[in-house]
Amino acid sequence: MTIIYTIVAIIAAIALIALLLPRKVVVTRTADVAMRPEDVIARVASTEGFQTFNPYCTTDPDLNITPFGPAEGVGSGFRFEGKEGKGTQTVTEVTGTRVTHLIDLGAMGKPVQTIEAKATKTGASVTWTVTSDMGYNPIFRVFGLFMDRMLGKTYELGLKNIAALS
Repeated sequence: MTIIYTIVAIIAAIALIALLLPRKVVVTRTADVAMRPEDVIARVASTEGFQTFNPYCTTDPDLNITPFGPAEGVGSGFRFEGKEGKGTQTVTEVTGTRVTHLIDLGAMGKPVQTIEAKATKTGASVTWTVTSDMGYNPIFRVFGLFMDRMLGKTYELGLKNIAALS
């Protein structure tokens, strides 16, 4: 009986520790590109334009993209299905310097992605940020510890793809 109580106590301690981990996880990458900020924003706010630098298209040539809604602006988006998962990405806000997307990954959550472009002397400084709410699931919170390492390289690739367009 003592072994069972010990195992239950260890599991409870691990779950409690996991719940003390941050609920929100933010991954951010920035790069300078030789492109005007308004040109970056126009691409990011367009489903077709987004695909020209989408890092997942680079890493998964068989990625299936199905556009929906208007071609650009709020409400435009696409469904995706590939080796790294499936879901939707929808533009929820467009300003002169920033585009916000809601990414719906079903049971995996709904991260919010923003891509911001600010003018520099040589073009634009582009910042790609994704914010994920890990909720109260202790497994998701532990998973959140590795988000920067897992997603950071993907967003760096996306920024390189944007730079290559200029």
